[in-house]
Amino acid sequence: MSARAAVRTGLDRLLADPRRLAGRRYGLLAHGASVTADLRPIHLALAASPAGPPAALFGPEHGFYGVEQDMVAAAGGADPWTGAPLHSLYGDAASSLRPDPSAFAGLDLLVIDVQDVGARYYTYAATAVWAAEAALAAGCEVWVLDRPNPLGGAVVEGNLREEGCESFVGAFRLPVRHGLTAAELVRLEARRRGWGAGLEVWPMAGWRRAMLWEDTGLPWLAPSPNVPTPATAAVYPGLCLVEGTELSEGRGTTRPFLLVGAPGVEPPRVAARLAERLAAAGVRGVAAVPTYFRPQFQKHQGEVCGGVELVPTDRAALAPYRLGVELLAALRDAAPGAFAWRQEPYGFVGDRPAIDLLAGSDALGRGLDGDPRLLADWIATWPADEAAFREERRDILLYPEEDGA
Repeated sequence: MSARAAVRTGLDRLLADPRRLAGRRYGLLAHGASVTADLRPIHLALAASPAGPPAALFGPEHGFYGVEQDMVAAAGGADPWTGAPLHSLYGDAASSLRPDPSAFAGLDLLVIDVQDVGARYYTYAATAVWAAEAALAAGCEVWVLDRPNPLGGAVVEGNLREEGCESFVGAFRLPVRHGLTAAELVRLEARRRGWGAGLEVWPMAGWRRAMLWEDTGLPWLAPSPNVPTPATAAVYPGLCLVEGTELSEGRGTTRPFLLVGAPGVEPPRVAARLAERLAAAGVRGVAAVPTYFRPQFQKHQGEVCGGVELVPTDRAALAPYRLGVELLAALRDAAPGAFAWRQEPYGFVGDRPAIDLLAGSDALGRGLDGDPRLLADWIATWPADEAAFREERRDILLYPEEDGA
């Protein structure tokens, strides 16, 4: 653990006294960022403790080891270190997203430890809730080991997902930036779904809602292949909207979600237009640098793209979701020839545009397609949605709200 670490995760608290796991046949839902403060992978740390090795492993999108890119099916198999069978919860069909009941045969406990990034689209929370629900139905107890929200827990930003926009990237009715930890999100869904006994959470020690990742003192490991740094996580709630277009969101480069553009885009024009929009919207804490880049895979592979590089300058002040909306509007205005909506199925849904699934509404797409008043009216609904969600989440919070939150 870093000498300045202020936070102990649920995993580190469990490992301080793992006797409750001794003799249990437990399964483990985790991934590459599920590590101890001294960087031991969770399944190896538990195997070396009185708990013994897990009887089964479950991997979310990208796989237990974080090998696969987005929307690429992850394989199962066996863990090379513990020998435990590995069940993939991200295959090539929507049915793969929930564990088969047979996966819990012989288990009496499912331990969940996933590092979320604090955005509605990020799929690990859906996997955690659906796996917990399946485990409870199979007669297994469920423990959720908590970890920090890299964006903090004080700020809530954006609209609630509307009915009809459900998908793997919008599984729950949340604002895009929900301000919950993974365990709090599971607790919220447990209440909504009326779960009975069997769920236990292991809160962190020392975490406060105002903390950003850098305040925790914990080491950062990429929770998924395209969130390599805390700066990436800081912009992700807005920049993931680019996935709903044919613009590159920087996948295939060393700076995913910080680079945005496409062939034929004039970088200075986009940067200037974005700066104007951000200033008019009052969005602070980020700079847009005109640039070129060449993705090595995914959208526009091998082509030179013009666009901008986003540089967070004040993470505490940044409103990333509004940044993403204004960025799309700026690109639509400055580079109409390069702007197009994604038409392929997304999040295992083929009958709704990807941008509607991400935004949780069709208002963003319709607004950018020619009705700026609709866009402004939609943004004006966010405060009411944020307030309603703050009220709903109040009783499930594991860490108290601070004055002014």
